[in-house]
Amino acid sequence: MTLPDTMKAMVLTGHGGLDRLEWREDVPVPRAQPGEVLIRVGASAVNNTDVNTRTGWYSKAVRGDTNSAAATGYDGASDADGAWSGALSFPRIQGADCCGEIVAVGPGVDEGRIGERVLVRPMFRPAGGDEHALVTFGSERDGGFAEFTTVGAENAVRVDSPLSDVELASFPCAFSTAEGMIQRARLGAERVLITGASGGVGSAAVQLAKRRGAHVTAVTSPAKADDLRALGADASLGRDDALPEAAFDVVLDLVGGPRWPALLEALAVRGRYVTSGAIAGPIVELDLRTLYLKDLTLIGSTRQDPGVFTDLVGYIERGEIRPVLAETYKLRDLRAAQEAFLEKSHMGKIGIAIAG
Repeated sequence: MTLPDTMKAMVLTGHGGLDRLEWREDVPVPRAQPGEVLIRVGASAVNNTDVNTRTGWYSKAVRGDTNSAAATGYDGASDADGAWSGALSFPRIQGADCCGEIVAVGPGVDEGRIGERVLVRPMFRPAGGDEHALVTFGSERDGGFAEFTTVGAENAVRVDSPLSDVELASFPCAFSTAEGMIQRARLGAERVLITGASGGVGSAAVQLAKRRGAHVTAVTSPAKADDLRALGADASLGRDDALPEAAFDVVLDLVGGPRWPALLEALAVRGRYVTSGAIAGPIVELDLRTLYLKDLTLIGSTRQDPGVFTDLVGYIERGEIRPVLAETYKLRDLRAAQEAFLEKSHMGKIGIAIAG
């Protein structure tokens, strides 16, 4: 195909409120560098990390929940360390999710890959980086909120599926986060408690845990309990319900906040707690006696082995998991999509259609 010189994109101009998202139609189309591919983006989706990066919530200066300043931002207090790996350079094109088609390749990449339908691995080690270095698509490098994007060829994973682009774009960030947590916990046919179960990562975790034969208890609002049971949850608890003590082998936590100590009490002896989010607040109280007297294991989960994402693509291709899409917005309506996301009335993901 003949590539245009410019493209449409939603551009983040700095940490802050929704006004920092600017619609532009004159952004230069990126060119695939050595080892990279150029992707025509078909769809993306909204994630907590898009909002948190925009506001700078990852900064140690921020102590509140993710919703407290999600529309307005934190007044620049977090510019020095507001992203996953520290300070960002702006302007930045966000969008951790991406489904699209390879339309060009850089030097060193097989031209036979042109025409492949791909999903982009949302987190990866940068080429030449040390073993702990981390790049997040749409944060440390431009992502999927644009008509075209580039990524290292190894991080554009071919997918063979009858699902639409927007359905496929609901998988990468949320499902790889959930699968990474599950693999870190080595979850088997055990009792698992999942907080924030109606969100993108939480609903993904319900499906992925059930796929491994776990008995799944979802923490959610009563209005969403039936939908989560349809995804595979065996039981549900309301967000304010008391948690049963010593009832679970594993807790997959995306919430944190003031109720955090009860999650440890809910674990059985030698239970494993895994976190990959803190939407209710990152600062929690830990009673070390609970930790050591119950022989608990606490696990943080961000970095993923490359096999996590290729495993996920395999589950998709075999129909072992399904997309959960609440709504779909056009890219130019991304602000409205984030406003809907912040209302937390949906279940699953809010998709972003790039074309049109």
